[in-house]
Amino acid sequence: MRSPEYDLDFRDRAGRTRAWGIGLLAVAGLLWTWCALLLLTPYEVDRKPDDKYPVECESRLLTEHGTANDGPARGDYCQNERDWPKAVAVLGLSVPVSVAGVALFISGSVSMRMSAHAEAMRELDRIADEREARAARTQ
Repeated sequence: MRSPEYDLDFRDRAGRTRAWGIGLLAVAGLLWTWCALLLLTPYEVDRKPDDKYPVECESRLLTEHGTANDGPARGDYCQNERDWPKAVAVLGLSVPVSVAGVALFISGSVSMRMSAHAEAMRELDRIADEREARAARTQ
């Protein structure tokens, strides 16, 4: 394989790596959005199946009380509907996905930049060699 063909193949692979990084970052963004919705939005809970008048619950994070759930002993049906472990698990899952996405994006971007730099250096060397050859012929 000649150098330009290899370089184009290298850039293509670097572009695919970068695209995978962008895709993983998009997935991490969706996970962050899901976590934010779990923590910031109010919700409703049925006291029994097919309840016509569900209980309205405050968001887990933005509540006027010390906690959004006081427990069923106090007549709170919101207790087990949106637990912290679920939101924290979603957030925890987003961490390795976002780290992998950043790593792939940076790797692909740096590879593409280095390939472009190497091509520019080859072009400058070719121009310098042509000038030297011309200067040698004129002497």
